[in-house]
Amino acid sequence: MIATHALRREFRRSKRAEPVVAVDGIDLKVDPGEVFGLLGPNGAGKSTTMRMLTTLLPPTSGTAIVAGHDVARERAAVRRRIGFVAQGGGTDSAETARAELVMQGRVFGLSKADALARADELLGRFSLTDAAERRLGTWSGGMRRRLDIAIGLVNSPELLLLDEPTTGLDPASRAEVWAEIRAVRDAGTTILITTHYLEEADELCDRVAIIHKGKVARTGRPDELKSQVAGDGIVVTLPAGRPEAVAPVVREQPWCRGVDEVDAKTLRVYVDDGSRAVTDLLRLLDSLSTPVITLTLTRPSLDDVFLTATGHPLATAGI
Repeated sequence: MIATHALRREFRRSKRAEPVVAVDGIDLKVDPGEVFGLLGPNGAGKSTTMRMLTTLLPPTSGTAIVAGHDVARERAAVRRRIGFVAQGGGTDSAETARAELVMQGRVFGLSKADALARADELLGRFSLTDAAERRLGTWSGGMRRRLDIAIGLVNSPELLLLDEPTTGLDPASRAEVWAEIRAVRDAGTTILITTHYLEEADELCDRVAIIHKGKVARTGRPDELKSQVAGDGIVVTLPAGRPEAVAPVVREQPWCRGVDEVDAKTLRVYVDDGSRAVTDLLRLLDSLSTPVITLTLTRPSLDDVFLTATGHPLATAGI
C-alpha cells in the first residue's frame, strides 16, 4: 500500500543558508489492511513524511509509491485513493456535520443526492446522527475528531492517513477515537498514523516505525520490538527524600544496570532479571533502613525500545 525508498525532504530558510533536513532517507513499507504507526517526538519528521505521502509536499529526493502511484508524478491518482486527516482537523468550513460531509462529498464529485446519502451513512457509522444538525462549535473534542475521521472516509479511500489523531484529547475522548480507528481497520481500510503517544502506538498499531531526527531507527511489531530489549525495571516508592540517598548505593550493585530518580519518592531500577533482582533490592533497602511503600516489576515498553534505539527517552528526545 505504501513503499518509500530513500525519501528525503530539505527546507531552506534562504538561498545562501544550509538546508535543514527534516526527513533523511526514510524507507517504509506499509502492507494492505494494517495499522502502521510513525512513532516519535515532535520535530522528528513524522508530519513532514505524512505531507509527502499525501502529495501536499514534494520530496527533495527519493521515491514514494502510495496505493500503486508515485506521489511526485501521479498526484491526482494518489489523492483519489487516499483520505487524510491533518493534525487539528479541518471542520470549520460548515456550520453542521451534515453540511460539512455533504460539501466534502461534492468536492470528490458526488452528486448532491449521493453526497447526502454518504453523509448520512458516515454519521450513522460514527454515532453522530443525533448531533448532525448541531453547530460544530458546541461539539466536544472527541466528537469533532470522530467527524474528522468520517470526513477522511467520504471518498471510500483504500488508505487513511491520520496525523496525530488524538493530540489534545482527554483520555475518554482518546478511547472513543481509538475505537473508531479500529472499526475503520476492521472494515478493510489500511491506516497510517503518526503519534508521539507510546500507549497509542502500542494499542492501535500492527507495526510501528520509530522516527528520530528524520530517520527510521527501528521498525517492527510492538511486541516484537519490546522482546528485543533486554532487562526489566523495578519501580519502588520510598519515603520522601530516600531515593536521592539510596540511589548511589543501588547503582553500585552488580545486578543493577542503571537507576533513575523519578521524583522525591520514586526510584526506577534497571536490571537484567527482575524476578531475581527484586529480592536483592529489598534486602539492600532493608540494610539501608529504608522501608518500601510500593514495588512494581515492569517489563520492557516502547519507551525502552525508543531509548535503546536512539539513546534518549521519547519524552525528552525532541528537546
